[in-house]
Amino acid sequence: MASADLREELTCPICLSLYTDPVTLKCGHNFCMGCIKRVLCTQDGSGVYTCPDCRKRFTYRPTLQRNLKLSNIVGHFIPTHQGTHSGVFCTYCVHSPVPATKSCLMCEASLCDTHLRVHSKSEEHVLTEPTTSWGNRKCSTHKELLKYYCTEDAACICVSCSLVGEHRGHQVELLNDASEKDKKKLRNVLQKLTTKREKTEKRVQSLQEHRRGVQEKAAGVTERLTALIRDIRKQLEDLEKRVLSDITWQQEQLLHPISDLIQQLEKEKDELTRKMSHIEELCNMTDPLTVLQEQESHRGDFCGAEKGDNEVTQRGDKQVPAGGDLDEGLISVTLYRGLADIVTDVKREIYMQVTSDVLLDINTANNKVNVSGDLKTASWSRISQKRPKTQERFTHSPQVLSISSFSSGRHYWEVQTSELGYWCVGVCYTSMGRGGRQSEIGENNKSWGLDSNNKKLTVIHNNIYTSLRTPLSCDTVGILLDYEAGRLTFYELCDPIRHLHTVTVTFTEPLHAAFWVDVDTCVRILH
Repeated sequence: MASADLREELTCPICLSLYTDPVTLKCGHNFCMGCIKRVLCTQDGSGVYTCPDCRKRFTYRPTLQRNLKLSNIVGHFIPTHQGTHSGVFCTYCVHSPVPATKSCLMCEASLCDTHLRVHSKSEEHVLTEPTTSWGNRKCSTHKELLKYYCTEDAACICVSCSLVGEHRGHQVELLNDASEKDKKKLRNVLQKLTTKREKTEKRVQSLQEHRRGVQEKAAGVTERLTALIRDIRKQLEDLEKRVLSDITWQQEQLLHPISDLIQQLEKEKDELTRKMSHIEELCNMTDPLTVLQEQESHRGDFCGAEKGDNEVTQRGDKQVPAGGDLDEGLISVTLYRGLADIVTDVKREIYMQVTSDVLLDINTANNKVNVSGDLKTASWSRISQKRPKTQERFTHSPQVLSISSFSSGRHYWEVQTSELGYWCVGVCYTSMGRGGRQSEIGENNKSWGLDSNNKKLTVIHNNIYTSLRTPLSCDTVGILLDYEAGRLTFYELCDPIRHLHTVTVTFTEPLHAAFWVDVDTCVRILH
């Protein structure tokens, strides 16, 4: 009853509902803001305002003061009481609303705990959860309670429907039984959906972890390569300083003797100017005796002037190198070695062994394969090479392997190919057969190849062909082998570089680079 009394205290005397935005008049009575405004508006024309509760009169329209405390109490009361029941109140508690515990479909009434105790317990009085929807609980034709379920028509029916109505003779079940069967089906569906949702959640988690892994790896690679490029930039700056220093040193070595010689020649020029002035004076004299006496006293100077290059000029010619140019060859060598060291450091930093020593093993070459003298190019030969038979030599297919093998680390090499025709590049185990069709690259489980048929690309392994969508657009292919990671990747070295395909496998034996050529085709190892 305390709850009912509290509800009464929180009820607006105008709308008889819980307060909404309560306000207080000067007389102390509370109303909903909207309710009291409507009342006061109706009183505007009379010139007198009164409280709807105590009838106190106001000369002027009263000021509305919000009652925050009352508003807070109502706010706490509503979720506490409306959240504990369905919002349906007992039909028989007329003095104060009391939450209903059950509803009787026969009586079409809702009952609180007190009235439920004295309610009829007969089977006709069907009790359900509190409700105010009575229409959907009774048959629209016979106005009787729906007690059965027609399995043939999938409809809820009353007793009359099953006896004399349109469902007569049909298979029927009690609503509870039919409901339990449906619940069983729904539980099965729920179980399947739960399982599917769990799988979906695991998939989402897996993808999220994969995304985090990609982001972390990208961040790590970015950080590492940024540091590497920063180091390359520093090494290039140091190399630039070293080369410029060499140029400056060479310049100084060339300019020093030239500067000394210029200084000596300037002195010689001054001396010659002096002598020329003296001679001109003598030539302008009219006294013959003075001319002869002066010439005799300076005969040594005048005789030297009549000769060719003096000692200073001759010595200077020897001091100044012929040509007098910078040694650009020395500068180029310095630059080349510096760049080579930087490239070597970069290769070491990115853990990639660039196998520039990939050479073709002529002992494995089929007699239809011509191998160049530098062991870098394999081409089709119309004439048999008539090489001696060996256990390593291919006898069926025009193929050749590399001399070196790879059993660890990362390795990279580039191959220039014929634009048209048929060729194949890849890797194979040393133990791959050398005779019969099974010895061809990709036609067994010991080799992997990238096959080109007039630029149409296919990856082959164990006689399984995987066609690549995009044809080859240039004539150079890069091959990256990561032995421990079990990855063999093919790249097209166009601009920009394009990833063609990656094979993922656990390698168990040493691998050789492998090459296959056909009529009028060739492959050449570049790096």
